[in-house]
Amino acid sequence: MDAGRHSIEEVCDRGERIYAERIKALVEPQENGRFIVIDIESGDYEIADLMSDASHCLKERRPDSVRFGAKVGYSSAFNLGWGGEPSEEPINDQG
Repeated sequence: MDAGRHSIEEVCDRGERIYAERIKALVEPQENGRFIVIDIESGDYEIADLMSDASHCLKERRPDSVRFGAKVGYSSAFNLGWGGEPSEEPINDQG
């Protein structure tokens, strides 16, 4: 099936459902902190230390896969935040 025929919401919903129903019990906690990429069409998956490695391995086996990625054992794969230089100044939230 063409990946363009799936909305982002559908890919996420299906990926999260497949993970929760079929995969979570098999991989947690031993794979916690690693990345999983799931083909939402077949339920097939790959786990690796890097999201790109898991995606590449799954794509090699299933070239037409529609892939969903997550971090095993976490509710989100990445943290977003300010990308500035770290400061050695203490944070003062009093003011």
